[in-house]
Amino acid sequence: MNKEKEKIINRNSAASSNKTSTRRATKSVKGKPVKKTNSGKVVRRTPIKIIPLGGLNEIGKNMTCFDCGKDMFIVDCGMGFPDPDMLGVDLVLPDYTYVEQNIDKLRGIVITHGHEDHIGGVPFFLKKYNVPVYGTRLTIGLIEEKLKEHGILKTAKLNICSPGQMIKFGCMSVEMICVNHSIPDAVGLAIYTPAGLIVHTGDFKIDYNPIEGEMIDLARFSELGSKGVLLFMSDSTNAERPGYTMPERKVGESFQKLFNEAGERRIIVASFSSNIHRIQQIVDNAIKYGRHVVVSGRSMENVVGKAIELGYLKVPDGILVPIDSISRYPRNKVIVVTTGSQGEPMSALSRMANGTHKSVSVTSEDFIIISASPIPGNEKLVTNVVNDLMRLGSKVIYEKMYEVHTSGHACQDELKMMLSLTKPKYFMPVHGEYKHLKAHAELAISMGIPARNIVIGDIGHVVEINGRGIRSGGTVPAGCVFVDGLGVGDVGSIVLRDRKILSQDGLIVVVVAIEQNSGQLVSGPDLVSRGFVYVRESEQLLDEARQLVRKIFDRCLNENVREWAVYKTCIKDELSSFIFRKTRRTPMILPIIMEV
Repeated sequence: MNKEKEKIINRNSAASSNKTSTRRATKSVKGKPVKKTNSGKVVRRTPIKIIPLGGLNEIGKNMTCFDCGKDMFIVDCGMGFPDPDMLGVDLVLPDYTYVEQNIDKLRGIVITHGHEDHIGGVPFFLKKYNVPVYGTRLTIGLIEEKLKEHGILKTAKLNICSPGQMIKFGCMSVEMICVNHSIPDAVGLAIYTPAGLIVHTGDFKIDYNPIEGEMIDLARFSELGSKGVLLFMSDSTNAERPGYTMPERKVGESFQKLFNEAGERRIIVASFSSNIHRIQQIVDNAIKYGRHVVVSGRSMENVVGKAIELGYLKVPDGILVPIDSISRYPRNKVIVVTTGSQGEPMSALSRMANGTHKSVSVTSEDFIIISASPIPGNEKLVTNVVNDLMRLGSKVIYEKMYEVHTSGHACQDELKMMLSLTKPKYFMPVHGEYKHLKAHAELAISMGIPARNIVIGDIGHVVEINGRGIRSGGTVPAGCVFVDGLGVGDVGSIVLRDRKILSQDGLIVVVVAIEQNSGQLVSGPDLVSRGFVYVRESEQLLDEARQLVRKIFDRCLNENVREWAVYKTCIKDELSSFIFRKTRRTPMILPIIMEV
């Protein structure tokens, strides 16, 4: 009986199934939860804080801190793509302020897989804080390419790990578990903490016959569930979709049919550069139909090169040919694998569609397959590319027409299976917008997890768990850091607001020259319009604006005002009101005053 009680205590069970077992007494020591064993010995249980800095209520820039006592580690360090209103922004990173405030506690970063929304922020983070990074072989290989571009590869502390390996982070340890995803070498995590066992799936699906590598280690998840999972954190991207995710091999079967249908036409396939499984199936079918493979797009070239180097992509000699030699081969002997499946304006496929690609000119002799589904927000971009390609006479196949794409994320039946295997006490859906997190929470309730034991988190909101309860632990600084060119964080909300005004209503520059001593107008006011009105058709409006500015200076002079700041404020306020009354537009007003 004592051994049974010991086992129950170690598993942090909420209650014993044996009614005769002794109930555990609890109290608080210096504010920390504790428990008493049967011998009366007090055992501290250090709470763990989970701080999402990205990846919740959004798609992308995944980053989560696990903070326990004097130790902390990070899971993933990704990036996101800018929204349409983030004018001029290239990338979006998580706000690292909380990590900076606790940098002495940081023991390292664990990466679950090699997609941009999980590794894209690593170079920017390591430029500031050179901490150890842990990941599987392909994941570290892709990170190496990024660090090489940023010139920090030689100083980086990169560590290749395998599923089953344990990584020590002070009072916490992390075990990697094999999962299936749309990129090889993806892992979930078992996180051992003083508060109890936390299981994090990473991005995953269940594929019983994957193209490369092993099937998801369901046995290990089940074994962890039998030991007692305190908290389960699971990918929610496809939580609204019923059933199972279509296996990747179905896409290969579609390719086989479509490549046969293409006949004598050149085949162009657009896909995510990181989907190595998809590229392998394209290569396999190219061999079957006697075609050479050409790779187009910088990211596609980088990933394919690294995957071949590490053995994750198997391409026989002579199949892969450089794009600048494409003209040497007949159209019916070529397959072009390219980036641009999301309609990105500068991608290789978009340049083919608008006729600016230097090596590939699309004609009616091309058979084009877009092997991806649009990310929310990119639907219009993809549609525009499809329309432009069709106008050039090509045949275009996309997801809604054939099974040319499958997701890398689990659907409802797979999510339910993971919940039943792990049998968690508490549940926290991750990776997705609020509707995805909410749908996943409802699935968990249907699987018997009480609603009070489920928490839907948000970026910057601390979730604290101590083995006997889960609660909100307040908030930390969080949000977005914008990358614009070489600048990181130098573009904020004010700059974006100004860019939006400039893009919508334009700019008026007011230039005047005044005499230094008297303050009298010497020259001007001159008005320069950019993006506001066509000057030749609006001369009367601009003349009235000049007269208004002149009156403002006369009034300030009569009131003995000499401060430039007052001049500029009056010009901005009164000229803006005047223009709005006349045009219902609010251009940016930029006064320039020169003393002579």
